[in-house]
Amino acid sequence: MEINILASAEAVAREGAAIIAAEARAAVAARGHFMLAVSGGHAPWVMLRDLADEDIPWKGVHVAQVDERVAPAGHPDRNLTHLRESLLEYAPLRAEQIYAMPVEASDLEAAAWRYAQTLRGIAGSPPVFDLVHLGLGPDGHTASLVPEDPVLDVTDADVAMTGVYQGRRRMTLTYPIINRARRILWLVTGSDKVGMLTRLRDGDSSIPAGRIVRDNACVIADRAAVGQLKTN
Repeated sequence: MEINILASAEAVAREGAAIIAAEARAAVAARGHFMLAVSGGHAPWVMLRDLADEDIPWKGVHVAQVDERVAPAGHPDRNLTHLRESLLEYAPLRAEQIYAMPVEASDLEAAAWRYAQTLRGIAGSPPVFDLVHLGLGPDGHTASLVPEDPVLDVTDADVAMTGVYQGRRRMTLTYPIINRARRILWLVTGSDKVGMLTRLRDGDSSIPAGRIVRDNACVIADRAAVGQLKTN
């Protein structure tokens, strides 16, 4: 697995933005659109703001969510709140180019099915993202594929609900759709990720993140997250 080590979380965000921009230009040139799925977190929000400084064919960009907490609209726990702030206020992207997970629905399982159908409408059947951005949790989770949750075993749906994790249920993309992506981009920052980054690098399938495909994956990490990790 390719691991690029940079000095700081800010540098990781800038490099992530540059990679997304390059993938967007290539995808729009080849297929007329760029299908992007993004996760939450401080570094990703900075990365998305940094996209405003990049050369991107915005009219062809479509942005979906990797996961979302079940919380009211506008709540700070919602990834969508920060996603919209990071993109709509800085980049020439229209609101309708962001596809929000419908976590305010009364029937969440049905809402997950509907979101999967939305993805089919914009990314094909089965849906294929050009790039999926992922983070890595200190417990080895990625997206909302969290340890010991039944969602880890979902193979017949592209979107599913989790149980309660850190106080909230979540809607998440599942392994099948994430692993179909043309490119996986990991952003890993912070010293609390050292142990799990080692296990991710080693392909440890006992952690949720270790079950993500590796051949088309790139990890950008800051020095704090790398610690004494040997990348060669």
